[in-house]
Amino acid sequence: MSNTTNFILGDSLAAARARLADALAAAGRQADDARLLAVSKTKPAAMIREAWEQGQRDFGENYVQEALAKQIELGDLEGIVWHFIGPLQSNKTREVAEHFAWVHSVDREKIARRLNDQRPEGLAPLEVCLQVNVSDEGSKSGVAFDELEGLAEAVLSLPRLRLRGLMAIPAPEEEPSAQREPFARLRQALDRLRERFPDAPLDTLSMGMSADLEAAVAEGATLVRLGTAIFGERDRTS
Repeated sequence: MSNTTNFILGDSLAAARARLADALAAAGRQADDARLLAVSKTKPAAMIREAWEQGQRDFGENYVQEALAKQIELGDLEGIVWHFIGPLQSNKTREVAEHFAWVHSVDREKIARRLNDQRPEGLAPLEVCLQVNVSDEGSKSGVAFDELEGLAEAVLSLPRLRLRGLMAIPAPEEEPSAQREPFARLRQALDRLRERFPDAPLDTLSMGMSADLEAAVAEGATLVRLGTAIFGERDRTS
């Protein structure tokens, strides 16, 4: 098991970092303009620890109970940053508000208000991205573009939340030009929010995964979510 883990988190993490660096260079961006968010859902705490030992700090989880168990096991790791990136239901907001630093999937005011009200006073404000349905898919979560400004205004009024930017999961596309189109729309939407709310710390575009990293970086991604590219294929028994 250790050999497999070492291979994945040595070679694969290095390869992911190199791929991101190449994409940033190709886009004419600085080397620190974007960072990897290691999507660790379904992966054991031991693999997260190994990645942390190799310098990875940002980890994304989709399932609250699974994530909480890992956080307990990994409570000794300094500087680890937990991001909740999955769909968020009302009955899970308290646990997310209490145990995560970031939430990428806020798409309605009700969820935002619950997160704000349930965020402990002793913690820093919760870093929030609004999830946008960039491909207008009926089956996918996310706020519509025409409702985005209203939701942003509501979140900005909540003192225990800190609106950082936008997140999207576009419909899969094969061609790079087709991949870039929804990412460009998300970037333009963030630019409009910056004009509308100039004092807000809107510096984050959470977009791009293994299949479309280069397209996302070309359009301004600052957080790129990689799972299998870092941790290997999902365990079919999990």
